[in-house]
Order: sequence, then structure tokens, then C-alpha cells
Amino acid sequence: MSLIRVLSLCCCMLPASLLAAEVQIRLLDQQGVPLSDAVAELQQAELQAALSAQAVKPAEVAQKDLTFVPFVSAVQKGTQIEFPNQDKTRHHVYSFSPAKVFELKLYAGKPEAPVLFDKAGVVALGCNIHDYMQAFVYVGDSPYLAVSDNDGFVLLKDVPAGNYQLKVWHPWQDAEQPKVAVTVPAAAAIEIKLPVTRQEKPQKPKKGFGNSYN
Repeated sequence: MSLIRVLSLCCCMLPASLLAAEVQIRLLDQQGVPLSDAVAELQQAELQAALSAQAVKPAEVAQKDLTFVPFVSAVQKGTQIEFPNQDKTRHHVYSFSPAKVFELKLYAGKPEAPVLFDKAGVVALGCNIHDYMQAFVYVGDSPYLAVSDNDGFVLLKDVPAGNYQLKVWHPWQDAEQPKVAVTVPAAAAIEIKLPVTRQEKPQKPKKGFGNSYN
């Protein structure tokens, strides 16, 4: 038996969880313009159950130049997020979202402990001192999720072969989007259009009369 045939047989005998692939997704608005700050998540009930007991990496949402950075985060359920304040002024971070209600009262520097995001859903962040400050944390059930870049691309690495449901979300979307069936490995990049009403991201107000932001 040739070496090539032996290797082929060995690959066929490997469990699907070991046959990982990269999945490329491009997210566009209804006019076909690349959409940044969109989240793509590949969901599969069996895989999520197997990975639920594994430790997840911590994440960070900073306050910098009187804005939240990043504007949109995508984390797996069970992630602990740090909220360091890198500004000279103090912030009061909070959320009233059903997926996570919490409050970090007026503080500078780094809070004593991170916040555990233990329920899937979208968490809207605000600052009780600076009303215009806003950001979002998308908490997913799956480890295979990420936020699109400025060209609308999401690259998910090391995804086990299998059948998935692709869920997409954007803070400016006009309606909840239906999930899309995806088979991994995918033959080509997956392209999804989301109907959104574009807005300006929150940014530090310009200095002027009546503004006292530092």
C-alpha cells in the first residue's frame, strides 16, 4: 500500500473534531458596502456542550479618550471582562441589559475585579457620567465568533468540520436576522447582507462653550 493511500486512510479515520478549517465570512449592508462592527457566530449544539466546561480567555473593554474601546466586542459565555479606565477623568460603567446587569461605580484606573459575562445575549454598555458613551458586548454560546473588520471580513480559525448555524448581528440592524446553515469546510467565503441604518459611532465631544470634558 502506498504512503499516500495510508495517509489518506488515516485522515478519513480521524474524528471530525480534529479536521479543523478556517471559515471566512464577509458582512455587507443592504447596498453591498462592507460592514464593520458586525458579529458572526457559528453555532452547533453538540460542540457547544462539549466545550462548555473549558476555560475561556479573558477580554477587555477600555475607556480611552472618553469612548469605549472596542465599540463592539464578541466573547464566549463565561468570559471575564476587565474595564480599565485609561482616561484622566473617572467613569461609571453600567448595563441594564437582561444578559448582564452590573455597575462599576465612579472609578479611575482598574476595577478590583473583572465582570463575568455568564449569559448569552447582547449587553449594551453606558457611562453614568458621559451619556454619549456607548458600546456593546455580544455574548455567544460558541467559541467560534468574532467581529468584522473595516472591510467587513470575519475569519474564524480552527473550526471543526461539520454542520453549523451562522448567526450574525450588528448594533444598527433594522431587524433580527435569520440563521444561515453552513457546512465546514466551506467551499468559498460566505457573504451575508444585513439591513442596517448607519449611524456615527460615539466619539468624544469637541471642546467648546458648555463642554467640560477633559
